[in-house]
Amino acid sequence: MKPGNKPDPFTAKAHKEGFAARSVYKLEEIDRRVKLTRPGLRVLDLGAAPGSWTQYLATKVGPRGLVVALDLNPLRVAVPKHVRAAELDILACPLTAIAEHGPFDAVVSDMAPHTSGVREADAARSEELVERAMLIADATLTKGGTFIAKIFQGEGFEALRAALRERYETVKILKPDASRKESTEIYLAGLSRKHAPKLPDAPTGPVG
Repeated sequence: MKPGNKPDPFTAKAHKEGFAARSVYKLEEIDRRVKLTRPGLRVLDLGAAPGSWTQYLATKVGPRGLVVALDLNPLRVAVPKHVRAAELDILACPLTAIAEHGPFDAVVSDMAPHTSGVREADAARSEELVERAMLIADATLTKGGTFIAKIFQGEGFEALRAALRERYETVKILKPDASRKESTEIYLAGLSRKHAPKLPDAPTGPVG
C-alpha cells in the first residue's frame, strides 16, 4: 500500500475483526445467498491460505463439524481443534490422499493462479484450478452437497458451467460485493450434488 493510501473498507473491516484477509466477506455473502454452512458440517477448503475462509468456516460448523484446509502455503492464523490444515500441491496430490479426509458436505475453492497480467492466460490457469477442484469434489463430496469455486472468466467458462450442470441440481453464478469491481473473478456454485462421491477408475492400459 502506498503511503497515505487507506485500505478499502473490506480490508479495514477484516483487520478490525481479526480475519486473515478481506476475502472472508466474499464467503460470508456466498453463505448468506446459498445457505452453505450450518453446525456439524464437514467442509473441504481448497486454497485455504492465508486462512480467512478457514476461520469463517470453523466458526460456522462449530466443534461438532470439521474443516480440512489445504494449500501450498501455511495458514497465517490460529485455528481450533476441529480444523485440520495441511500444506500440499493440490494440483499434484493424488486424489486418494485428499479423499481419505472425507467425505465432505461442502467443497469450497478460493484457489487463484499467480497472475501474469495477460487476461487469457490467467483465465486458462484459473480454469485448470476449477477443473481440479471439480475432480476433488467428484471424489469427496456427498450426494446433496455444495460446491463453490472461484474462477476468472475466459473461453472455458461455459464448458465448466455445463460440466457443473451435469453434476448438480442447480448451478449459480455469484459476484460478491467484496470482489474488486475491476476483477474478472466470479464464483460458481453447484448446489445439491446428484451423485455420491466416487474416485475415478485407475487407468488399465498404457498411458500416452
